[in-house]
Amino acid sequence: MGLDAILFVCAALGLCIGCLVPNRWLPPLPNDKFLHFAAYALLTVLALRIAQTGVEAAWWLAGLLVGGWLIECLQALVPDRRFCWRDIGANAAGIGSAALAVFMAGHF
Repeated sequence: MGLDAILFVCAALGLCIGCLVPNRWLPPLPNDKFLHFAAYALLTVLALRIAQTGVEAAWWLAGLLVGGWLIECLQALVPDRRFCWRDIGANAAGIGSAALAVFMAGHF
């Protein structure tokens, strides 16, 4: 497994852990939506570095979007957490912005 894949797995695990623990276990967060945006932008950049073709990149992007939705669904089962459409919007904005930046840089 390459370095990009290892970094992606570590970042994804960190995101899952951070999103699926009760809020009272976390420090006060300055701006939750910015954190969602930044986390998914980072995952997108790492995923697109792993992707070999445009079709594979599209699958990665779709997978990140679905993964963000699943995390929001699972948060409804965690004490002190709830499903939030705005979080999904921030995730999608991070994915779209990072994908556009990678595309504009000429990688796909």
